[in-house]
Amino acid sequence: MREVDRVLRESLSSDVALIRQVAEYIIRGGGKRLRPALLLLAAQACGYRGRHHHRLAAVVEMIHTATLLHDDVVDESSLRRGHATANALFGNAASVLVGDFLYSRAFQLMVTVDSMRVLRILSDATNVIAEGEVLQLMNSGNPDVDEKSYLEVVRRKTAKLFEAAAQLGAVLANADADVEDALSRYGMHLGTAFQLIDDVLDYSGELEAIGKNLGDDLAEGKPTLPIIRALRVGPPADVALIRSALSGGGLKDFEAVLDALRRSDALDYARRCAEGESAEASASLAVLPDTPAKRTLLELSAFAVTRNF
Repeated sequence: MREVDRVLRESLSSDVALIRQVAEYIIRGGGKRLRPALLLLAAQACGYRGRHHHRLAAVVEMIHTATLLHDDVVDESSLRRGHATANALFGNAASVLVGDFLYSRAFQLMVTVDSMRVLRILSDATNVIAEGEVLQLMNSGNPDVDEKSYLEVVRRKTAKLFEAAAQLGAVLANADADVEDALSRYGMHLGTAFQLIDDVLDYSGELEAIGKNLGDDLAEGKPTLPIIRALRVGPPADVALIRSALSGGGLKDFEAVLDALRRSDALDYARRCAEGESAEASASLAVLPDTPAKRTLLELSAFAVTRNF
């Protein structure tokens, strides 16, 4: 991971001062670095011994960071990872343009691996993520979104990059098709589990732990899984309250909505769904031999649903 950070710093250097300033702010902001770690672990689990995995791990983190920069502008977010968002600090225009720089630099870097498979996987993933962003925007403020439609957004917007990261580890190691497929499924289920726990934490976490404002999803009109579940099984009064809060945006009804989610067991339901995804992720690794990297991947799938940040 230290080598990945070194590649990131080297790759994000620019003679344009604002790009350097925003990029350095983002790197220092940290984050879990889950996607690059996933790629490194998948490569190790498949026996890879080269150097390209550091470069591709940096590429994956650049793509992820670019999506965050654009997300925060779209969502008008002011806090991420416990720090002011780049758009709050540098403005929307700078955030969008530096996000574009990150995308283009990521593709410059991935070309150096000289693999059409790698290019295809990452370009397809980037396109699917963009589609997921647009689907989420279309669903904003819509209380009639069903669980299937929401999970489709999650698969595209969040899980796809996890899937690509895990798959790339297998591709670099020239693993058999069944191993590559297993790691792809692991990444997809792991990414889905992480997003569903994020949904839960947005209503039940602590600001200091999760690093963003509680209730952001409600304020942005996002029908996440707890909301969708409560709308489906809650009593009429609670359903009317949630529909109004979701359509209107804002946080004035946050506590009342939270009470409604608790009454309908919606938060526990979303957590159980995440646990199911985590179990599927772990089961996918059965094709791999027992190694420290595999054991860490198993720990990561468990961590996905036990974390509080």
